[in-house]
Amino acid sequence: MLKIIGGTKKRTKLEVAENNLRPTTSKKRESIFSIIESFAKKNGINLYLKTCVLDLFAGTGSLGLESLSRGAKFCYFYENNLKNAEILKNNCLKISNPNNFKIIKENVNITGFKEIKKNISLLFIDPPYIFNNFNKLLTTIINADILLDNSIIIIETHKSTKVELLGSMHKIDERIYGITKITFILFKY
Repeated sequence: MLKIIGGTKKRTKLEVAENNLRPTTSKKRESIFSIIESFAKKNGINLYLKTCVLDLFAGTGSLGLESLSRGAKFCYFYENNLKNAEILKNNCLKISNPNNFKIIKENVNITGFKEIKKNISLLFIDPPYIFNNFNKLLTTIINADILLDNSIIIIETHKSTKVELLGSMHKIDERIYGITKITFILFKY
């Protein structure tokens, strides 16, 4: 059972598709949010005030929805599997009103992120473990000019996956949980 673990919608159950999704577990989400909230507090960043979130490879939407429950103002979800997108929509409506999210049914490998009209301050990238186009994806995101200065990027990969950071990105933490690696990045102009 997947549930929101913090914020105003704590304990809200999320629907999960019966396919090859690998939703971020409660333990990992708790760790992710503890790390980014602690980093933001230490660095004088108000993590949720006027925060716009981008959740790529959204699946159930647990990362973006966790952010909305904790006070983020808006979340873009990218999910190109139509069945997963329908489940994601149901989950979004449990957590937020339709004015606070947008589900974009496009492949992140080919989008230019033209659908994004608000600047992003928190970005989650949680692709299937076989995904290996991080450099291209991160370059596309930077070229789309959608990130704010001091945006936080969280990338979830297989523990053996190497993600090359671009010049404007600085690793602030990295954790291994079983076969999963979570990398925390600060984007600076």
